[in-house]
Amino acid sequence: MRNNLSLSGVFVALFIALAADAQEIPMTATFSLQSAYGETVESESLLPFNNFDIEFGYMLYQAQLTINEAEALLEVENVRDYAVVYLDHALQGTLTDSQKQIHLSASPGTYTLRLYVENIGRITYGPEILDNFKGLFGSISLDGEEIRGWAITQLKVRDCFPDKLVFNDKKENNLPGFHCGSFQMDAAHDTYLDISGWGMGEVWINGNYIGSYWEEEKQQSIQVPADILLPGSNEVVVFELKNNNQEAMRLSEKPVFK
Repeated sequence: MRNNLSLSGVFVALFIALAADAQEIPMTATFSLQSAYGETVESESLLPFNNFDIEFGYMLYQAQLTINEAEALLEVENVRDYAVVYLDHALQGTLTDSQKQIHLSASPGTYTLRLYVENIGRITYGPEILDNFKGLFGSISLDGEEIRGWAITQLKVRDCFPDKLVFNDKKENNLPGFHCGSFQMDAAHDTYLDISGWGMGEVWINGNYIGSYWEEEKQQSIQVPADILLPGSNEVVVFELKNNNQEAMRLSEKPVFK
């Protein structure tokens, strides 16, 4: 009987540990991306990251446009490497170097077009090394008509120290921004942050940067080392570029793959 009780206790302890490691982390607060805004440059045409001496990171391209017919076609000559398209506050989709056009779903009217672009790195070898422009450049048109008059803003996401942000307790819109949540741990131990369902972004835990994520990657988790975790409450800050209307992340005892 004593052995059975001991074995039962082991299973109970294991169950509690696994349940704690799989806990959900509700994102209970948000903060505007404007806290990460750098200098804004006005330009009649698109300008690549190279014009701003930016090696990696994010840029926001904004312009006013008028849609005359539903399902207007937006076409960009060059996209390096990944752009998320918003019309006012509504997500329209994404653009890449292999997918340079998108139909905008909106009623006729005047809107703010917002293109959030990430440069994921430089080419360091091969025949394309001299064609190493990043961001958006070349022509961009709506139903064949060139879009002019851009406000181009560097987004200093990794320079925004999460512990200095003042979060709102209510989400104001669906644009990219910062999200905040917390979770409890009885004792710090290595774990994984499951980011399934989120789009693309960066994560900090207790003010420590732990990595980036993208929904197209096979691995859908980020390793969290025990040495940045605390017994008790731990804070998660997420920058999300492509808002998938997710409201929680979760911990996982193992890496998560598609």
